[in-house]
Amino acid sequence: MSATTTPDVPARGYAPAGKDNGIVKSKGTVNLPRPDGSEPVSHRARKPEWLKVRAPGSPNYLRLKELMRSQGLHTVCEEAHCPNIGECWESGTATFMILGDVCTRACKYCAVAHGMPTELDWDEPRRVADSVVTMGLEHAVITSVNRDELKDGGAGIYAETIRQIHERVPGCTVEVLIPDFKGNEDALRTVVEARPEILAHNIDTVERLSRLIRPGARYWRSISFLGAVKRMNPAQLTKSAIILGMGETEDEILQAMKDLREASVDILTLGQYLRPSEHHVPLDRWVHPDEFRRWKEIGERELGFGHVESGPLVRSSYHAKEQARTIDAGGPGSITQIVEADVESGASIDPEEAAIRAAMVTPPAPRLVQLGGLR
Repeated sequence: MSATTTPDVPARGYAPAGKDNGIVKSKGTVNLPRPDGSEPVSHRARKPEWLKVRAPGSPNYLRLKELMRSQGLHTVCEEAHCPNIGECWESGTATFMILGDVCTRACKYCAVAHGMPTELDWDEPRRVADSVVTMGLEHAVITSVNRDELKDGGAGIYAETIRQIHERVPGCTVEVLIPDFKGNEDALRTVVEARPEILAHNIDTVERLSRLIRPGARYWRSISFLGAVKRMNPAQLTKSAIILGMGETEDEILQAMKDLREASVDILTLGQYLRPSEHHVPLDRWVHPDEFRRWKEIGERELGFGHVESGPLVRSSYHAKEQARTIDAGGPGSITQIVEADVESGASIDPEEAAIRAAMVTPPAPRLVQLGGLR
């Protein structure tokens, strides 16, 4: 295989198994430039011992899976093929994925379906809160797909979900992993004012690779989005994540960590990229656990992060409950104003498609009129 081609990949591109239904669209394919001429790791290569986990299947795992199905809910644990699903579900924790399971963006490392969402579920906050009650959670993690066709990107649904969990389960801490809402400051303020204990937004990769891997996002929009949170609420814990193994250099990793600290991000997670399919970004390398330990030390001792969770199997919500209860928020950093807001890209939605989506959105029920910011 050459550095610029991928063999035996159907031209139509990636769609998750079981979702090739006319709604989901191909993400296309991507091969990053490899200036050193090296070959990526084969998709069929055997994983190192430190990445092997046992298959899930405990009674509690099966119980949670049935609960999600009965409530019509989605989890990023399943949609993104998280390797920790067995450990987390067996301990009674899960990351809920709201706003549906079809994303308007086509990030080249992500296993979540890309395409045109067909509905907006106004009852979802109640059902998520019901599930938090049933599961007896002490810490609930909420994330979502991108919904770029909505005026507020789904921020109102996020805020209502936070409120309902806090009301229904006093003492339960809530972490939200939000999209960038295309830089919409009003949408961000809607979530901040709902008072989640942790507000996360992931940059996922270094600046050089960001446009190639996250075509609908912007690196500095994401950095400044996190910085703006601290301007709105200096006491808010903020968090981000970087995925290693997609072709970044050590200097670039260090610079990304410094950029996050300029936005006063409190918590950082670092984990290994695991390629979902041959349609996704090729794997550049397996990152050894020793390197992850070194990044943790650099982040905490040299750069001043309140906590760095770093390891091959670490994902954004890994050990999130402990973080919410033990880390103190820092004040605003030097970056506090959102930049590159609403910058269009090849992944943006054209007006005709936006009109189709808007026509498919179900109007809000009267009892949720406070979500009127959504369109």
